[in-house]
Amino acid sequence: MPVYAYACTACGHAFDARQSFDEPSLTVCEACGGALRKQFGTIGVTFNGSGFYRTDSRAKSAPASGSPQPGTTKTSASTTPSSGGAGTAT
Repeated sequence: MPVYAYACTACGHAFDARQSFDEPSLTVCEACGGALRKQFGTIGVTFNGSGFYRTDSRAKSAPASGSPQPGTTKTSASTTPSSGGAGTAT
């Protein structure tokens, strides 16, 4: 059976109640007789791995015939360090 959190709108009394799905929600505070409101919080579920995110199901698209896509520029990366750069020993 699930546990539901309730809080009184009049006095602020908060408590948890174990109820079945068929039972109606509680409406009267046991402390002051005020109106109750169900509290909703975060749940402890984490989705890990592939298939859980919108980008996981998209096909990877490559540019056609090596040409750059519109709005992008093609640059070449140099693997040799530049002179005077950080991390070079002299």
